[in-house]
Amino acid sequence: MNGDLAIDVRGLTKRYDGRAVVDDVALQLGTGRICGFLGPNGSGKTTTIRMLCGLLTPDAGEGRCLGLDLKRDALAIKRQVGYMTQRFGLYEDLSIRQNLDFVARLFELPERPRRVDEALQRLGLASRAQQLAGSLSGGWKQRLALAACLLHEPRLLLLDEPTAGVDPKARRDFWDEIHRLAAEGITVLVSTHYMDEAERCHELAYIAYGKLLARGTEREIIDQAGLAVWAVQAEGDPATLSALLEPLKAAPGVLSVAAFGSAVHVAGQDAALVEAAIGAFRDRPGLRWTRAEANLEDVFISLIGRAPDNFA
Repeated sequence: MNGDLAIDVRGLTKRYDGRAVVDDVALQLGTGRICGFLGPNGSGKTTTIRMLCGLLTPDAGEGRCLGLDLKRDALAIKRQVGYMTQRFGLYEDLSIRQNLDFVARLFELPERPRRVDEALQRLGLASRAQQLAGSLSGGWKQRLALAACLLHEPRLLLLDEPTAGVDPKARRDFWDEIHRLAAEGITVLVSTHYMDEAERCHELAYIAYGKLLARGTEREIIDQAGLAVWAVQAEGDPATLSALLEPLKAAPGVLSVAAFGSAVHVAGQDAALVEAAIGAFRDRPGLRWTRAEANLEDVFISLIGRAPDNFA
């Protein structure tokens, strides 16, 4: 095991009713790195995160989290990890300060008032300390949840879709804080559906149907996918693009058809098949076709298209 790795696991597997919801996942993440954990709903992200923080016991696999054995030292791992769930998990009928004080008591933290005050200051919550959690907007609830995660000074943050339903400014502020934490040496694994957030991560891991399908930096993942991409724009009525979507999705060799603003990207691994697919539409009036570079969304949609469904 590499001592510079905050997460170092292999063969991670979890089954329910005989079906593998996480299937032979290997994941390594260096200290102080931010890893974006991406995948569609039901892909196994939350189950993986819960195994990493000691809340679930893997059915198979081994490894270490913060240098501790994933199975044998689950209790010790819990005390060194900050886990932020998809849904707000604090008490809505308590104030911000009362919630943080409650969490500090659970961790049996010394100098509890000071630790709570520091958390309030760090996340900009001090002026709202007496406000009931249930009256907070999504962005402020997110700050409170992150403050609670940081109270016990964890070395690893596991954040499960922390910005879902939060406005763009709150998302940007949240990510600025995540980068500050990483600069202090805290390792972050964060699941997200937002491509702009994925681009702010040092590295990415993409999971679908329980299988880890891609791993690396944004540039590495795009290069490894080897996609041929064409973009088409409507020079007149934008509705003319809508008529292309279903025929192109059904064409042999096409793995991804996605709209980006006023353009539609058509992508596949076999350049000849992609060109054949768009050939029937190349001469249509009002359409302009150009070669394009693949982006993360092209890659991830194509990966889903190639992955076997573990419900089948």
